[in-house]
Amino acid sequence: MPKPTKGARLGGSPTHERIILRNLTSQLIEHGRITTTETKARRVQPFAEKVLTKAKRGDLHARRLVLATLFEVKQVEGERVKAKDKLVKKLFDEIAPTLEGREGGYTRITKIGPRKGDNAPMAVIEIITEAVSPKAKPAKAEPKPEKAQAEKVEEPKADETKAEQADEAKADETVEETEESK
Repeated sequence: MPKPTKGARLGGSPTHERIILRNLTSQLIEHGRITTTETKARRVQPFAEKVLTKAKRGDLHARRLVLATLFEVKQVEGERVKAKDKLVKKLFDEIAPTLEGREGGYTRITKIGPRKGDNAPMAVIEIITEAVSPKAKPAKAEPKPEKAQAEKVEEPKADETKAEQADEAKADETVEETEESK
């Protein structure tokens, strides 16, 4: 059973809060970004994320669910029908395809300075339309540096053996010279 939200509500009554969330979400879809108070931005973010998730599905049932979520049936009359249809069409045809690669996190909240007049903390909430860039996976430690160290260790030994052989050859020559001189 749904429990009412504890604490203060936006607008006072639960009905008014739902209306505020619907209006903020529809404005977010229409404009792509909106400036509002930080509290309203935090409250509208999960609501908007659910609507955007439904829009990603793209089928007729999802369209009807979005229409029912954003607008009450008695709201959709006459000229308002055209505006609301345009909004849902924009959501499904323009915004939803840009969100295909994302698994969530379709919106971003950025804090801005306080509002003049009442010093209320303000924020910008926007739909993220940039493509998701895959994170670079850290490469495994390659054994090549170890081999290079092993080769370096072997090379001086090879040089030492050549030097030792050269020293032995000189020693042999000196021994031969000393024997000849006797």
